[in-house]
Amino acid sequence: MANYTAADIKALRERTGAGMLDVKKALDEADGDAEKALEIIRVKGLKGVSKREGRSTSEGLVALAVTDGDAGEVGTLIELNSETDFVAKSENFVSLAERVLAAVVASGLTDVDEALAAEVDGESLKTLIDNTAATLGEKIVLRRVARVTGAKVTSYLHRTSKDLPPSIGVLVATDEAGAAVAKDVAQHIAALSPSYLTRDDVPAETVASERRIAEETSRNEGKPEAALPKIIEGRLNGFFKDVVLLDQPLAKDPKKTVSQVVTEAGGSIAEFVRFRVGA
Repeated sequence: MANYTAADIKALRERTGAGMLDVKKALDEADGDAEKALEIIRVKGLKGVSKREGRSTSEGLVALAVTDGDAGEVGTLIELNSETDFVAKSENFVSLAERVLAAVVASGLTDVDEALAAEVDGESLKTLIDNTAATLGEKIVLRRVARVTGAKVTSYLHRTSKDLPPSIGVLVATDEAGAAVAKDVAQHIAALSPSYLTRDDVPAETVASERRIAEETSRNEGKPEAALPKIIEGRLNGFFKDVVLLDQPLAKDPKKTVSQVVTEAGGSIAEFVRFRVGA
């Protein structure tokens, strides 16, 4: 029987994120040599990469960075997915996310396929991810990448569970004055999940659809014909409050809209982005 202990199994599981049975088999095959067992797990994992293609990856983390740009600051946000939260919180996965983020920042790319083709230490980013997936024994996916630019970029990361990495990430690009309230706005975005910055950003077809629904609903409720225009506009305004950042009451101070808070600070918001793992 191979010479290894329960502590050896635990240590190798923490290094690889692999299941207990896989770790024990690898240690048996390696006669208790942890480094050799690690290599065995990695090789077997590489062979299984294609078999994992159809698996769901709803766990993972978000990571972000704010760097200096030509005209202010640049914020980069990524979502890296795994199959289980066990892998998502592993040291190897978190370390991979750091390397992926650094590579994406360096490349300046936001298209995922193009970012995966970027070179990292002599290999493509995709190869780096696949090799780590092989070691961890799970499918790993760079799901999306986003970038915002502005005079100032404020970031916010939120953990929905203290035992897991951040699952919600927000970047808010503002002018210099807007930066004074940007942290409150970023936390608001994390909590309320607006889809658009302004009403003008909402697609015309979406607005038309919401207006039609408001009208049909009001007629079905038997509202007076003369009152319909006002009722419809009221319901449309309610829709905008749900999806437009500047129209929403600020979570920290609901008596004021986000627009009012930013305007009172003498600033403006250029753009924002929010990722939630799996959403």
